[in-house]
Amino acid sequence: MERLIEGHKHFLAEVFPRRRAEFHLLAEGQKPEWLFITCADSRVVPDLILGTRPGDLFIARNVGNVVPITSQDVDGVAATIEYAVEVLKVKQAILCGHSDCGALKASLDRKGIEKLPKASRWLHHVEAAFSHRQPENPADGPQAELAALIRGNVVAQLLNLKAQPSVSKALMEGRLTVHGWYYDILTGQIEQYDEQMHRFLPLGV
Repeated sequence: MERLIEGHKHFLAEVFPRRRAEFHLLAEGQKPEWLFITCADSRVVPDLILGTRPGDLFIARNVGNVVPITSQDVDGVAATIEYAVEVLKVKQAILCGHSDCGALKASLDRKGIEKLPKASRWLHHVEAAFSHRQPENPADGPQAELAALIRGNVVAQLLNLKAQPSVSKALMEGRLTVHGWYYDILTGQIEQYDEQMHRFLPLGV
């Protein structure tokens, strides 16, 4: 806890004073351009990875960067998406998975997961990843099988995202674009799913 307290003291003494005007504007409201849906994994830090600032990203996080299918009951992810698209009017939505994802690891090997009933039940949301598993990339080394499944989960959740009523409507109206990303923790690189080529390519290529 002391580390967090010291960090906050540094923020108040050094960071906040230099950006007081920016935070003043943020205190009056938000207008993010991007909805960013990603995993709860502590190693995924969107603002650090993307160079964004407070107010840029509207973020939804959960284990496995899941977007539940629309036929299920209302949940926090669906509510966040709806609010971002219909109220905040974000222009782009990004679904971002990452290497070494624990949710997909558990899907491959459910050993010990019976001790975690909530997590075990949640894993049914990533089962579609097996249907969309991507070709293994030798560059992923020993984790090639896992990485192929994680990329498959990005594709599966991207389809779920596009099926959300608010997203489907915004796509039809041409006021929203959606993207599927895979972030490699080891290299820091991001790949984007190309829906025409049905493959992941380096971001920006």
